[in-house]
Amino acid sequence: MRRQGLTESELTVTLQVINVERCQPPLDEAEVATIAHSVARYLPAPEWPMLDPAALTGLAGRFVAAVDPYTVADPVAILIHLLAAVGNIIGDGPHAIAGQDCHPCRVFGLLVGETSRGRKGTAWSVVRTILERLDGGTWARANVKTGLSSGEGVIHHVRDRVTGTREVKGRQRDEPIRYEEYIVDHGVEDKRLFVIEPEMASVLKRMAGETNTLSPLLRQAWDSGDLGTLTRTNPIRATGAHLSLIGHITTDELLRTLTETEQANGFANRILFLCVRRSKFLPEGASIPPAVLVPLLDDFRRVQSLARRVRVIVRDPAATARWHAVYPELTREITGLVGAITARGEAQALRLSILYALLDRSEVVRVEHLEAALALWHFAEDSARFIYGDRVGSGTADTILEALRESPLSKTDIHKLFGRNLSREAIDAALSLLQAQGLVRYTVVEGDGRTKTMWEAIPQGSEPADGTTNETGEGPS
Repeated sequence: MRRQGLTESELTVTLQVINVERCQPPLDEAEVATIAHSVARYLPAPEWPMLDPAALTGLAGRFVAAVDPYTVADPVAILIHLLAAVGNIIGDGPHAIAGQDCHPCRVFGLLVGETSRGRKGTAWSVVRTILERLDGGTWARANVKTGLSSGEGVIHHVRDRVTGTREVKGRQRDEPIRYEEYIVDHGVEDKRLFVIEPEMASVLKRMAGETNTLSPLLRQAWDSGDLGTLTRTNPIRATGAHLSLIGHITTDELLRTLTETEQANGFANRILFLCVRRSKFLPEGASIPPAVLVPLLDDFRRVQSLARRVRVIVRDPAATARWHAVYPELTREITGLVGAITARGEAQALRLSILYALLDRSEVVRVEHLEAALALWHFAEDSARFIYGDRVGSGTADTILEALRESPLSKTDIHKLFGRNLSREAIDAALSLLQAQGLVRYTVVEGDGRTKTMWEAIPQGSEPADGTTNETGEGPS
């Protein structure tokens, strides 16, 4: 009944009816009410996110449908690998403009599923099968990398040319000193870099190091492509870099390794979190017939040809009207960790929409392209909600909330949760955060000539009111 969303009062009434009709002898009504109260503290089991078919439009949809019979990979995993890879092949030429910001076809995605059953790596092998045939396989050989370790390591693969000056040797004694410019490092001419990380948990662990520059570097890469470090001994730069990223991780690894810092500093909300799982069983395996791939390959070549001459991509009037209608929803405030992770909804939807337009060989974003982008974005939102639920992103606050769902606790009881090793200020801050998000409330009770503050979790579906049932008018203590 909780999975169906019943509130505590609805649970109580329903269980009382079942109690009278089926239980012999019936339980005491107070005991039934206690059961309902206990059960209501737990959130309904979240449903696996479902992809709106609108996301499978145009060439992207045709590709997923064509290869689906031959792979166990989740269609969502195939779709995001395709979009990110094609966006990288296209480069940073085609782009949309929002205010002062430029948004090219640069996408970061994180596939979240079981280690092997999610078949995350299988999705890339399917996409690579066709994309490695473009340009004679040059992009697949030279621009696809794995093994993120540091910001400097990323820059190395897209670094600028470095020149220096030196004294010209062999001058005569009476000749003035002359200098010449020479190439210290030829750098990298092709600034496209597509990173596949099958073990994203290891990358997140490295990012947690105090001196690791990977997190700010990846944020720079998503934003502008102009990369640099402040290292004094060996400063390196890359301008115009076009980096796309797909990571693979399990839910447990993600919950353990994505730190509070990365949740809050904007790294997480530059990534599309997508839940994936095995789509089917193919005991004998299956290879994709050439008859399926060849027509699609011709379509991808046409897309590539169009992208070479397109620069700024805009919406047509119908898509503009639709964008204005959905913009408030894309920019709405969402509390908790899900809100922090999905805070760039408008930018993500914008980038996806121009990708869908280019895959449809269109120089403008039409309504169907925008609807496809919104469908995939909503799947990412639902995935984040499925993974994180109502976690607030603070380890202290989430620990307290979990304990309060078991039973009400006093401030002393909460202090004991942390072995009395956490400061009063830290606990107060965590409780204030939970209270501000409507997840907990406190009650001031009288007893033995003194008052006592008891904290409890607010059951889902109940009105949070002002976060307190204080009858004395005094604040929490």
